[in-house]
Amino acid sequence: MAKGPSSLPATPGDRVLVEGHHQGASPRDGEILEVHGEDGGPPFVVRWKDGRTTTLYPSSDVAIHHFPKHS
Repeated sequence: MAKGPSSLPATPGDRVLVEGHHQGASPRDGEILEVHGEDGGPPFVVRWKDGRTTTLYPSSDVAIHHFPKHS
């Protein structure tokens, strides 16, 4: 279960949600696969729900949802 949206740092396995940029636009949802910045910062490699994988430099419309890590 997610702890809820927050800011950085991010870790692989966290969920990223990007709000729509204009009225009526659907939010984008994906899984963080890789974190390339220092201390959990961007850029992130994200696999989106549609299967595409991109590099994301998040802005203020991005929420990171952290999930408990299992050992």
